[in-house]
Amino acid sequence: MKLKTAALALASLLSFSSFSQFRKYSNEFLNIGAGARGLAMGGAQIATVQDGTAGYWNPAGLTGVKDQAQVNLMHAEYFAGIGKYDYLSIAIPTANNKRTIGVTALRFAVDDIMNTLFLVEPDGSINYNNIKSFSSADYAFLFSLAQKLKESANKNISFGINAKVIHRSVGSFAKAWGFGIDAGLQIKSGGWHFGIAGRDITTTFNSWSFSFTEKEKEALYLTNNDIPVKSTEMTAPRLVLGAGRDFRFSKKLSLLAEANFDLTFDGRRNTLVSADPISIDPKIGAELNISNSVFLRGGINNFQRALSDGDTLNQKKVWIYQPSAGVGFRLQNVRIDYAFVNLANQSSPLYTHVFSLQLDLVNNKNKKKK
Repeated sequence: MKLKTAALALASLLSFSSFSQFRKYSNEFLNIGAGARGLAMGGAQIATVQDGTAGYWNPAGLTGVKDQAQVNLMHAEYFAGIGKYDYLSIAIPTANNKRTIGVTALRFAVDDIMNTLFLVEPDGSINYNNIKSFSSADYAFLFSLAQKLKESANKNISFGINAKVIHRSVGSFAKAWGFGIDAGLQIKSGGWHFGIAGRDITTTFNSWSFSFTEKEKEALYLTNNDIPVKSTEMTAPRLVLGAGRDFRFSKKLSLLAEANFDLTFDGRRNTLVSADPISIDPKIGAELNISNSVFLRGGINNFQRALSDGDTLNQKKVWIYQPSAGVGFRLQNVRIDYAFVNLANQSSPLYTHVFSLQLDLVNNKNKKKK
């Protein structure tokens, strides 16, 4: 499996051309999600997220972090442990709770990929001692600032912005640096929540540089591969709209439901609404809150058209989707979340388990106030 992964990594690397271009699915690791809560709710977070993970989903929601700093951690493994995804964030509110500063770090990587470029010697013999390993890793660092624009008993309005730095590397062969900006807005009125998040609003640029030894260049030439020199990859802007509603049944029982609509502007995609130039990918999620201690969650996203199961002659196109579910537990200033996520669809499931930890750093002053 890792030999196949190595081939795919090198093939992807060598596919870069020497001029700037938009790539419909560039920087896709930034679309995975952050925090088991959000993943369990199908990624429907834009309107209602109010914790430290908002730096990823919608920076405006960081204003929900009040009185003390908050740390969020997550680890997940994909494709039987081949891909590893790690997430860390810290959110720090100002003394008057009007602004919140956030820092987020993400890493998605496939480690220990076997480099078989020199597996075959010039005389045609196979030498396994020539196999070396390398990593293909994507990093992102988000620096967030959120500001309350209005705060009253009936309505709250918040705005947030991200400056993001992207670093991608494929062994010693290629490295890229990228820069972009995200912005978001949240409005809460009564039991309703509304949100909007613009991602890569200025277009995010990844500038690639390549480094091959003379021996590697010779091997690439002999196997009819192009040797790239430089490349600039651009990620087009997208817009995510969200609306949510709180339903309170009693003092100890409530339900939060949210729907998101992810709008892309780069032509037809295999989404629920597929048009040119705008495609729309909906996400739906809900969270049942029991005494603010136990949380039950579920969601659906990634609606796509695919061929049905059956023989070739009787196949027809049907709608498929990715379901998710999860649970969370809060004990004082600690919350532990779990998500059971399907990476494929309901007919061909490929499940993974995601765990995350949220920690409110209560300081001594807050303890005295309480």
